Amino acid sequence: MNNLAKRKIKAAIIGSGNIGSDLMIKVLRYGEHIDIAAMVGIDPDSDGLARAQRMGIATTSEGVQGLIQLPEFKQIDIVFDATSAVAHIKNDALLRQHKSNIRMVDLTPAAIGPYCIPVVNLEQHIDQLNVNMVTCGGQATIPIVAAVSKVAKVHYAEIVASISSKSAGPGTRANIDEFTETTSKALETVGGAAKGKAIIVLNPAEPPLLMRDTVYVLSEAADQAKIEQSIQHMVAQVQKYVQGYRLKQNILFDVIPPDSPLIIPGLGEFSGIKTSVFLEVEGAAHYLPAYAGNLDIMTSAALVTGEKIAVSLQSQCASAEG
Repeated sequence: MNNLAKRKIKAAIIGSGNIGSDLMIKVLRYGEHIDIAAMVGIDPDSDGLARAQRMGIATTSEGVQGLIQLPEFKQIDIVFDATSAVAHIKNDALLRQHKSNIRMVDLTPAAIGPYCIPVVNLEQHIDQLNVNMVTCGGQATIPIVAAVSKVAKVHYAEIVASISSKSAGPGTRANIDEFTETTSKALETVGGAAKGKAIIVLNPAEPPLLMRDTVYVLSEAADQAKIEQSIQHMVAQVQKYVQGYRLKQNILFDVIPPDSPLIIPGLGEFSGIKTSVFLEVEGAAHYLPAYAGNLDIMTSAALVTGEKIAVSLQSQCASAEG
């Protein structure tokens, strides 16, 4: 990693589908500390590989084995994996046989490394070799749960992510089960909920609808104005890297009195405050149209994470050379 402090960090993207292609475009447009050195796929006829070739990026249709054989691999320090949960486990293991210290930004629900939601806990995981970006639904909703957790103890959080069927590629469809499991766990470990539940809906409506996310949070009694302020602040923080992220309507509060508690499976009786938040995510239309907000929030979060890791690598190299 000679002279990392003086140049952009070289990165590769594994997965030439919707997510990988969108991420490639974002890095090329907005990457301040990252330069895409290679695009990796398994379909030689994929649009993502064709686009990368037109942009002068090295490509291979032979997967990670092909990446390792590329001359550019020696310079690559960060790899974004936009394949599937099962594939990522194999990809990570294979890459580490050749570069044990390579940094992986995992856009699948494999969750080898810690869950990473940029506005909540990115700074805690800068030095991890593998960070997991959870899911599109997780990136949209976990910040809301975390915002409530800053004000009151959260007993239960349930999210419903509705995305256009047209925006769900083969990788997303292959990961439906992992989506629910990974997002549910991250609602707890990152969002701060004692119990989390996640549901994803692939909406076949025509014309395609924007991504919608509904968040239900059951917390102990607290000042509703403080909860709303915390949520509004968190929304503003996410909007710094996902401009199409917004509240769809006013935040709703319901007081659940002790004499009329809710019965929550696995938790029993609940009394306190139910906070309902309705979100909409409009995509930047870098690759797919604006209805694909799920694509945009995932790749935007990955880019922010990759940029922070790149800055850390540059800083480490500057210290070593100094």
